[in-house]
Amino acid sequence: HRSVVNPGRPLKMAAELHPRSGKLVGLSNSNRTARRNQPVQEFNHGLVLSKEPLRDRDVFTVRIDKKVNSWSGSIEIGVTALDPASLDFPSSATGLKGGSWIVSGCSVLRDGRSVLEEYGRDLDQLAEGDRVGIQRTSHGELHLWVNGQDCGAAASGLPPRLWAVVDLYGKCTQVTVVSCEPPPPSAERERETIDCSNSRPDKFPNNLDGDSGTGTNGGGDRGNSSSSPAGSDGAAPGSGSVGVTTNDALLFHEKCGTLIKLSNNNKTAERRRPLDEFNNGVVMTNRPLRHNEMFEIRIDKLVDKWSGSIEIGVTTHNPNNLDYPATMTNLRSGTIMMSGCGILTNGKGTRREYCEFSLDELQEGDHIGLMRKASGALHFYINGIDQGVAAAQTPSVVYGVVDLYGMAVKVTIVHNHNHSDRLRRNNAIMRALSPDVGRPRPALALTPDPEAPDRLLFHPNCGQKAAIICDGRTALRPHATDDFNHGVVLSSRPLRSNEVFQVRIDKMVDKWAGSIEIGVTTHNPAYLQLPSTMTNLRSGTWMMTGNGVMHNGTTILDEYGHNLDRLKAGDTVGVVRKEDGSLHFFVNGVAQGPAAWNVPPSVYAVVDLYGQAAQATIMDDMGEHQWARPVTGALPSRKASPPVSVCRSSGPPPSTGGQLGRPHRHRPAVPPAARHQRRHHQRGPHRAAPELSLREGELFEIVIQKMVDRWSGSIEAGVTAIRPEELEFPNTMTDIDYDTWMLSGTAIMQDGNTMRNNYGCDLDSLTTGSRIGMMRTANGDLHYYINGVDQGVACSGLPAEVFAVIDLYGQCVQVAITSSSGPLDNSLCTSNVTEKSFPIHSPGAPAGSSASVTWCCSARAARPSEWAATLTASCSAVRIDEVDEQWCGSLHMGLTTLAPLELPSCPLSGLSPSLPQLRTKVTWLLCGSEVRRNGVLQRQNYGYSLERLTVGNRVGVKRCNDDTMHIFVDGEDMGPAATAVPKNVYAVLDLYGRITAVSIVSSSLMEDSESIKAPSLTSESCSEGEEDSSPAESETCPLAPTVMMFLENHGKNIQLSNQNLTAARVSSYNQGLLVTAQPLARQQLFQFQIDRLNPSWTSSLSLGVIGHSPDRLNFPSTACCLKRSAWLLQRDSVFHNSLKICENYGPNLDTCPEGTALGLLVDTNSCLHLYVNGMDQGVAAQDIPSPCYPLIDLYGQCEQVLTNNVPAVGAEGGQTRFQADMEKADMVDGIKESVCRTPPPEVNPNKTCEYQALCSRFKDLLTLPDGYFNEDAKYNLCYCESCHKLRGDEAYYKRGEPPRDYALPFGWCRFALRWEAAKTLKWHIAYHGTSVGALRRTLDHGQLLPGTKSSLVSLSHLKAEGPNGYTEPEENSAPGREVPRVRLSPTMRYSGMETFAPKVQFQDPRSHRCHQAQVGFQVCVRPGSYKVGPQTLGQSEPLDPRFSNSEIEWITKEQGGTFLYGLLIRVE
Repeated sequence: HRSVVNPGRPLKMAAELHPRSGKLVGLSNSNRTARRNQPVQEFNHGLVLSKEPLRDRDVFTVRIDKKVNSWSGSIEIGVTALDPASLDFPSSATGLKGGSWIVSGCSVLRDGRSVLEEYGRDLDQLAEGDRVGIQRTSHGELHLWVNGQDCGAAASGLPPRLWAVVDLYGKCTQVTVVSCEPPPPSAERERETIDCSNSRPDKFPNNLDGDSGTGTNGGGDRGNSSSSPAGSDGAAPGSGSVGVTTNDALLFHEKCGTLIKLSNNNKTAERRRPLDEFNNGVVMTNRPLRHNEMFEIRIDKLVDKWSGSIEIGVTTHNPNNLDYPATMTNLRSGTIMMSGCGILTNGKGTRREYCEFSLDELQEGDHIGLMRKASGALHFYINGIDQGVAAAQTPSVVYGVVDLYGMAVKVTIVHNHNHSDRLRRNNAIMRALSPDVGRPRPALALTPDPEAPDRLLFHPNCGQKAAIICDGRTALRPHATDDFNHGVVLSSRPLRSNEVFQVRIDKMVDKWAGSIEIGVTTHNPAYLQLPSTMTNLRSGTWMMTGNGVMHNGTTILDEYGHNLDRLKAGDTVGVVRKEDGSLHFFVNGVAQGPAAWNVPPSVYAVVDLYGQAAQATIMDDMGEHQWARPVTGALPSRKASPPVSVCRSSGPPPSTGGQLGRPHRHRPAVPPAARHQRRHHQRGPHRAAPELSLREGELFEIVIQKMVDRWSGSIEAGVTAIRPEELEFPNTMTDIDYDTWMLSGTAIMQDGNTMRNNYGCDLDSLTTGSRIGMMRTANGDLHYYINGVDQGVACSGLPAEVFAVIDLYGQCVQVAITSSSGPLDNSLCTSNVTEKSFPIHSPGAPAGSSASVTWCCSARAARPSEWAATLTASCSAVRIDEVDEQWCGSLHMGLTTLAPLELPSCPLSGLSPSLPQLRTKVTWLLCGSEVRRNGVLQRQNYGYSLERLTVGNRVGVKRCNDDTMHIFVDGEDMGPAATAVPKNVYAVLDLYGRITAVSIVSSSLMEDSESIKAPSLTSESCSEGEEDSSPAESETCPLAPTVMMFLENHGKNIQLSNQNLTAARVSSYNQGLLVTAQPLARQQLFQFQIDRLNPSWTSSLSLGVIGHSPDRLNFPSTACCLKRSAWLLQRDSVFHNSLKICENYGPNLDTCPEGTALGLLVDTNSCLHLYVNGMDQGVAAQDIPSPCYPLIDLYGQCEQVLTNNVPAVGAEGGQTRFQADMEKADMVDGIKESVCRTPPPEVNPNKTCEYQALCSRFKDLLTLPDGYFNEDAKYNLCYCESCHKLRGDEAYYKRGEPPRDYALPFGWCRFALRWEAAKTLKWHIAYHGTSVGALRRTLDHGQLLPGTKSSLVSLSHLKAEGPNGYTEPEENSAPGREVPRVRLSPTMRYSGMETFAPKVQFQDPRSHRCHQAQVGFQVCVRPGSYKVGPQTLGQSEPLDPRFSNSEIEWITKEQGGTFLYGLLIRVE
């Protein structure tokens, strides 16, 4: 046919790629293989197209050859009308325009815009070896093919001339074109059958007029109410019909749809397999409805996979005699149904816009009812509200019908009609109009708002769990404590260039993690099928989430700006697209900098009310001046902390130094009623001596002396009834939940909750020199004064005794009490205080002579009395021993090229009076929070301010391999302070100001080993300044465990017992964090045992270490929320500060059964190791600080663990038997080596391995006699990834005489056969792939038989479609060869190939899902009975790294030379 249409073209299209491709693509194999270069560094620019246009019905198929785990997303495939010969290749396929259809993930995009969601197979989940193809049918439809299966029509109306498109995106790095030809006719017939079986008539046809053939309109079947119409079985009560009950209780009838399961005495109906099937969920009442009887149901469960939802109505058909349809709208007689917001009679739409609410938008807990009035009118009720007459003349005998369709999964009949409760629910859920129906609001149509086109509002089409109120100004999640997602809302129109879209967070809940997300999208909200969260959208979307930025679901910036997860009610967030196409975000009015570029002009604003965010309102009053203020300096550091202090002093003036840290992070709030206060170290909050509380009518006023423009937010001021000596200082005063009133921005907060917004002043808008005052009046009112002007009553009902509080938050760095604050000596006024106004010399003391010893000769340096200090050098970390509060300033620390040998014989005579004056050699130093080089300022606001050090704090300096200087405070790295630091430098210290004595705590612990990781600005790794307990040990075995108990500070659901050696989670599935009370010493193995599992939950425990003291740690709900100095092992991955750094490490911890012994060890190289049942799993992480504390998260299934007294697995004589020892002892010891050994019964992974259970069910389907198999189930081993890692298996072992290597069959499951150990003790191990049809005959002979053929047994009863049987190639031989020999291999990577082990499809009897299975044998081979030769399949790539392709195939002709050892099964 095609040769007639195109006579000049060949009959078969060349299965090749076009030579022009993306800039990172390399072609080979005659342009059939495409590889993306630099796959770890780049994730895009991997676009390739077919060499020729596609012909109709040809499936252009590629095989995925290689994938990497560095990225998200994977292969994308589609078609384009653009000629590759002249195409300017974009970075990815979704950037193709001009007639391009691309399948990405499970979405279909046309010219970069999503046109279909949840289509076909998710391409991101395909693995290496999977095949994916694209086809244009003769009808102009686009079809996706995955592994030979048609996924159905993805698009229609395609032009005739199209090229195939393949994008090597994300994880996919290499593909090979395997074919370009039409599919077999059987596949197309199967597709047509499936399409017909899944068809469903539209709910609302374009033409609402009744079909002339049906003759139904309104009550067209009234005449048949007493005698059933042709083909129906309706009957009236009393007509003798069987099954009409007279029971008063209205229940569901026992006869129902094929997928319905009834429970709760037939009051509850549930559709089974809700994620696999969307229909066959019809259920009816057990008797006809009486006149004026309410039939009401409650929606109990919904799923998010399907479109459409519950349908309800009445029918004249008797359920006893009805052949239930797949959906009630398919029934063409005697049926009235409400579907969506319309009414369907006999399957035809009779009213499109019946009511205000759509059934598709109802949520779990909503009620739906119906009633047939005595007049014959049918009414529907939504949450108790009558929706009016749906049908005027309803037959007198009708049954209630519910169709659990699409999203609706479970309903319950409600007999107690609590109308007030439903009315309250109805007021809480504001329904958005369905964009598909397109019903305009009458108010908008009749009285249009002239400002509506310009005013930014929320679009009425919003997420399933969201609602729009206040005329489109406010969005909320009404049930925010029940659900954490489905809260996506979009703007009603696109943003203009430079137009700011800003929302205020009105309400938050503290149940969930995460919070509001904001961004833009190119998708029109009227046509967008809203996802559960916007970060799931794979096209045209830019979102700020947390403190990162994501584009189309992929993170493009990690450490971008202010963390949105830390915002509180009253905070604002905004987004703007500028004229140059750059995207900027704002937090509380502060620009966070450019987040993305080349953003298209027509984008809609997006707000995702996710997690804690429950309600947000669009802000209009945002002038341009609020957004014009630039952010100077670097982006916020995650380690910065607030500077010093509120002060009033007559001595040496205080210094500032530093900037405020991230919100809610170590921000001490100092009650300024104490007149002379400084902020101290973040872990040692300052306790002020109590003075008198505020008197009635007394004004307390401060002046802002210094601000920085780096942060959002500013000073917060208020009062508290808590006395200063009783106050446990929080991170911020708004965190205190009792007896505290604060003004933050424009919000008045009581006990951490917002009482009112838009107070008369905005503290965030104040600048340097502004004055803030507070006064408590006689009647208990609190007034604020800004620059002496009363701002009015802020709150009332204050107690008599309150203390003023100032929180130096955000931009505010330093304040001072003014003379207006009551009687104050003007000589003590600090209004003229300037930064760094220190005295240069102390009277009576020669410069540089106050320190008694220098570091070059002593481990301790002290200064007798004066403020000045002497330089000391050649150390790394010191501890502060003594502080003299009469001085200001603090120590200076850094690195210098001045060597101690260059100093004069009297060290004190050659040093400068202070470190900033040391300029004879190059010197880098940290003064306060300023970094200087030879006295010249290099950087401000660096990390932690040294001004806040106090007794007990440790501070260190380190030169790293990348030539940077790092400062450490209490083990926490403040990041790089200086660059280009040479190698030969010495640590130098200046005992200046308050610091009078220090001690060396470490001079080598922080020395940089030749590590592979370069430090980064956001590194959270620690290097504690502790003395090493012992030199490095040469042995690798862990030390004997000492008694380590769990700490009393733990998660709220943890209960300790057995002298804190046993920990149990007593409720819920999380809040189960616990740590040990003692730090983990180097080379010490900390072990514990899983004591109890609860299979009701999913997932299980995680474990790791933290690098800071847990005594005052505020435990989050799960360990993955720890983001500072934390290393976590979860499932089979390793995380550092919640970021994944390693995959496929060790066994999957979720599969560890009860009795498993887990252990943690940090070796002398600061590497973390995991031990499972005494076996070391290797290095999990490096650069673990000292000290560190073991951490366990009793999450999900894991409910109890026991530490200490854990028996070492494989221990002999008190010593742990390690895997290396096992390999030596069992190297050639016959059948005792690892392939036959099993773990102890108490740690057998078979208990929880679902893969082994699936393989076992397939084995049962083969109906093989049990007599062939070993009765002892412990010899049945699963070699899935989790099981073999849990056992600690190596990949290769030796066996026989002479010893020969063989590989373990990873990915397969072995079922041991009966065998004679003595006979095969010195034989070799090999593998043989075979077919299902040859299994029984081979088992009957007990050995492999050469030169035979077999036919595949029919498994048609297990398969949905397919032939009854077919003949396969010769068993275990390449096609076309007739050689009487048996092919073996020492690795299943060769014997398990599909040529030798054909795949067969079967249906799992438990899950009813289809799988593909392969079978083979593990055999013992007599040495000398076989020959080693090359592979015969023409493979060019190495098949196994241990075995060469020239020696991977063993051939034997001898009978009796092989002995069957185990049956191998692999299931996909």
